[in-house]
Amino acid sequence: MFFHRQELQFKSTPDRADAVYARKLQEVLGGQYGEITVAMQYMFQGWNMHTPGKYRDLVFGVGAEEIGHVEMLATMIAQLLEKAPLGITEDAVQDDPTVAAVVGGTDIQQAIVAGAGARATDSMGNAWQGSYITASGNLLADFQANANAEMQGRVQVARLYHMTDDHGVRDLLSFLLARDTMHQNMWLAAAAELREEGAEKLPVPSNFPQSKEHTDVSYQYLNFSDGQTASEGSWAHGPTPDGNGEFSYHDGPTTTAPMPPPTRPDARFYGTTDLPNTMEKLAGRAQDKLKKE
Repeated sequence: MFFHRQELQFKSTPDRADAVYARKLQEVLGGQYGEITVAMQYMFQGWNMHTPGKYRDLVFGVGAEEIGHVEMLATMIAQLLEKAPLGITEDAVQDDPTVAAVVGGTDIQQAIVAGAGARATDSMGNAWQGSYITASGNLLADFQANANAEMQGRVQVARLYHMTDDHGVRDLLSFLLARDTMHQNMWLAAAAELREEGAEKLPVPSNFPQSKEHTDVSYQYLNFSDGQTASEGSWAHGPTPDGNGEFSYHDGPTTTAPMPPPTRPDARFYGTTDLPNTMEKLAGRAQDKLKKE
């Protein structure tokens, strides 16, 4: 059950209208690492979770918070557009308002489609996609993905912070940066707790038997670059983070295999193969007559 309370988590009002910056804010609203993504990611992780308890409560609680962040950004974008000129930017260089708006960096669809409001898009107008979210059902994999999402999001918010001197906008970004700090640490702590409790371990999925791997290369760093310093890293020597082995370094591949011959797909795909064209036609007709799929 969802219940909407008409309040925001943090009060912030922009100093002035800024349609160009409103477009920039769309990235952290509807971009790959925006608030819509993390809100839906955490919700789907909860819906897909197979165990009750603290981890399920965690993802639902944070997911609901992130929905609030979506609302805060959408509200800020609407405020930035509220008194913005319809299509003409301050530094317009063309007589045509639409051309001037494009050159100036505003999002025309915020005006035409959304009526001076936010949209479920990134800063380039690309629609938000459900494929951005990660909800695998494996908590260690998901919590690591969550930490990454919060890191990428915080990087983008930090960059946006320096793209404006508007105190009201910076107030909002300052709040979101603080929550990203909490969420990064929270997901890393949750991932560590999973491992400490033995619920999940490395390598993910830990309940797949490693004996079924080609174990000769499980912990080898294979250097496929002409760079000279990769061998100096901790990934090339010493114990592995999963505690199951020792890293080793090899300059280049340790296994090779001959390239198999080209494949010959069904003649009815009409791909060009090494068979004579006439033979391909006959094969296709025979397969049709035999109703062979």
